Amino acid sequence: MWLLMAISTMAQDQPPVLDTAGRPVRSGVEYYILPAATDIAGGLTLVARNGSCPSFVGQEPLTPVVSQGLPVVFSPYVAGETIVRESRSFIIEFSAASTCVSSTKWNLAARDPATSRRNIVIGRSGSYFMITKENNLYYLAFCPADTCNTCKFDCGTAGITIENGKRFLTLDGPVFPFRFRRA
Repeated sequence: MWLLMAISTMAQDQPPVLDTAGRPVRSGVEYYILPAATDIAGGLTLVARNGSCPSFVGQEPLTPVVSQGLPVVFSPYVAGETIVRESRSFIIEFSAASTCVSSTKWNLAARDPATSRRNIVIGRSGSYFMITKENNLYYLAFCPADTCNTCKFDCGTAGITIENGKRFLTLDGPVFPFRFRRA
């Protein structure tokens, strides 16, 4: 009981992640994850690599009409937490169906031996991610220090990489800032 109270108190010490309207991002509420540094790129969505499953998390292609992508829902690691906080673990899940798998929870894929990067895929039970803030910009990261002591040695910040004209969300490459708009 004391441990649960201590974890809950620690989580509340971190500032909340704010959406584009300046409100705290809440668990169970749908949000679009959009680029923070530009208005010409699309939001995050499901992307198929070579038309096969599983689906990858990626970015809507650059087009004259920019798409917001698919909405997501955040589920914090700390039981009972209703606000997503900076540098705290949570699961992300698209609030949409996929033709490939039954779950749209985000997971960290294995490291690509050719590029040393790790893609974000969907399915299974979900990996824990977090949001960090630097210079008033938010970044998505994998570093589930709340859930795994050894995982902190394999952390990475997410960015967009382009492969065959498709835009994928990956770790261990260029980083990319995001903002969160309530759906």
